[in-house]
Amino acid sequence: MFKEKLVLLAPIIAFLVVFVFSLTLFPTVQSKPRNLPIAVVNEDQGFEIQGQPKMTMGQTIVEMMRKTAATNEGAPAVKWVDVSSVEEARNGLNNQEYYAALVIPSDFSAKQASLRAPKPSLPEVQLFINQGMNAAAAAAAGQILNGVVENMNNSIRAQLLESFKMQGVTLTVEQAASLASPIAKKVTNVNETGAKSANGNAPVSLFQPLWLACIACSAILFITVSKLPVMTRRGSLVLKLLHILMGAVAALAVGFGLTWLANGMLDLDIPKFADTALFLTVTFFSFFLMITAVLYVLGIRGVAIFALLLFFGAPLLALAPEMMSTFYRDWIHPWLPMRFMVDGLRQLFFFGKGFGWNAPVAALTWISMASSIVILGSAFKVREQKFERTV
Repeated sequence: MFKEKLVLLAPIIAFLVVFVFSLTLFPTVQSKPRNLPIAVVNEDQGFEIQGQPKMTMGQTIVEMMRKTAATNEGAPAVKWVDVSSVEEARNGLNNQEYYAALVIPSDFSAKQASLRAPKPSLPEVQLFINQGMNAAAAAAAGQILNGVVENMNNSIRAQLLESFKMQGVTLTVEQAASLASPIAKKVTNVNETGAKSANGNAPVSLFQPLWLACIACSAILFITVSKLPVMTRRGSLVLKLLHILMGAVAALAVGFGLTWLANGMLDLDIPKFADTALFLTVTFFSFFLMITAVLYVLGIRGVAIFALLLFFGAPLLALAPEMMSTFYRDWIHPWLPMRFMVDGLRQLFFFGKGFGWNAPVAALTWISMASSIVILGSAFKVREQKFERTV
């Protein structure tokens, strides 16, 4: 009878499996930028011609960019953020506030006006691309800024050609050359990922082996400890403390071992070996405690939860929140514990940070503390029931 029910349920089970694992593909298939924060620094001082109002092309360009973003359907691809100086923009890039920055220099209008002169000086804008923040989002931000510059070139080129046509002037060689690209651009990559970091995906690459090792270690120790006979609550508590201690030893082995493998065998660029190893140790220990706490509540079947988290979490870790759909950005990504690992590794690899108290370490510490309370609390609850049965 049971086998007949399984045969009837097989199509439904197959559909559910397809449905669940299809959800892991949606974030990457439907990824497109929404409200990418890009800094805009407009230092243009304008250009004044005698008898005419002051011309400020930088402000005109900024207004055109904002107008274009506002007219897009749905959420715009870019969230333009006004910044007062280049130094402030660089600080924002280093603090992972912006994926890129556009800087319009103080002499932009003056050089733009010189394009009508026999010997023009090309105006130049600066583009800063924050590679280390997120590879996909930084590439998207770079494409958007290149498109902005290209639109500026097309607009100014059309204006110049119309002006020359109306005046009936003969172009000099310099003027003709400037028409090809009236606005020059200087692109600078900041917080660079480097060739060895697989285009900025090194933090994501280290997640899967650490997560799988953590699941395996947690499951093995849980099964082993659960089989040990304990008759008193005190003995149960001591056993739980030893369980946590064994996890700490495993964390040290995995933290330093994985860093050594990544640096020596995988040839990833590990700028600070000791800091990276310590951070991975803290990460493993935090995940170990979290998984162990769930196992003590649900039993060994709780491993399935973390196996599913691997499939759901891995695709999201490579994406910036601004490139996710609303559902994944608001309901899935915020509570993924593994994102703290990736954020911390980005700071170590690309932003010159060392191991210390920061947002990722703080989050992992809170996870460890909460999980430890659950583990130690389970000792009193479970063992008390066993003790009562022996009376």
